[in-house]
Amino acid sequence: MQGLAVVVTGPGRVAVREVVIPEPTPGDVVVRVQHSWISNGTERSVILGERAGGEVPWRTGDPSPFPQVPGYQKVGMATWVGEQVEGVRPGDMVFASTSRVEGMVRPAGGHVSPAVTPGSQVWRLPASVSAVAASGLVLAQVGYNAGTRAPVAAGDNALVVGDGLVGLWTAQVLAARGARVLLAGRHDERLGLAARVIPHVVRIDAGRQELRAAVRAAAPTGVRVLVDTVGSVETVMTLLDLLVRDSHVVSVGFCGSRGAIDVQRLRTREVTLHCPSGWTRPRVAATLEAIQEGSLRTEELVTHRFPVHQAEAAYALVLARRAEAVGVLLDW
Repeated sequence: MQGLAVVVTGPGRVAVREVVIPEPTPGDVVVRVQHSWISNGTERSVILGERAGGEVPWRTGDPSPFPQVPGYQKVGMATWVGEQVEGVRPGDMVFASTSRVEGMVRPAGGHVSPAVTPGSQVWRLPASVSAVAASGLVLAQVGYNAGTRAPVAAGDNALVVGDGLVGLWTAQVLAARGARVLLAGRHDERLGLAARVIPHVVRIDAGRQELRAAVRAAAPTGVRVLVDTVGSVETVMTLLDLLVRDSHVVSVGFCGSRGAIDVQRLRTREVTLHCPSGWTRPRVAATLEAIQEGSLRTEELVTHRFPVHQAEAAYALVLARRAEAVGVLLDW
């Protein structure tokens, strides 16, 4: 079967190409894609060759990570459903994560259509959830997972470091659980978005304020939950003594090869470290339910949309780390 995909051909190089897609098996669903959502941080590091795959950093001497189809999330219509798949029928609008593709260093990717996807990686969308709102479901699940991982009581101070998509979604989830949320970021545009989608959020401009002093002033009684969405162990350790006893650190940012942490310093405050990764069916289902209920807002964070044949321009925006580029979609 022939299809179309975004292909990373080498460091910093992206092209839209025809690819070979395996024929579907009885356990697969074939999806005609409408929208795929770029995961800015993950896909940027993939395109730059910083990852060997998933959470594994690429190191000198490793095999080349190219070519590959980046990404892991999209929505579209199910056009064919294998006999072993339950809960999905042809004509349903569905979300799909990674799908099969041949001729790449990894046999699966996100930005590809038609998408031959294992039934375990397909979710039927409720009629009340728009295709755009659900198209970033795996990444939204990272924020859902980060925001639900640690125990939190009403009024507890919860600090989220990072104003990207995961930070914004983590902050929404923590606010919905009753926490007093502090969001630290460096971009006016993103902090402005935060004020619109996160009730009563306390915004900390880390580009204009010294982060440690600003957190101490905003949370004089201490922080119960600290979530790092940018992958900076140094920042976590700098803020450690602002955490109350029996607090929680959640790490979801990609640290590469710089992820060493001083456990002994955590022990002095009895800090629990959480390191969630990837996605599961129950967590994706719970995230979809939160989107449906309105406690997790995704569509408002879409800032840029490109037709898929302009994918190179979309990724140029992501690679340049343009502050105004938050949710970036490819329309198929």
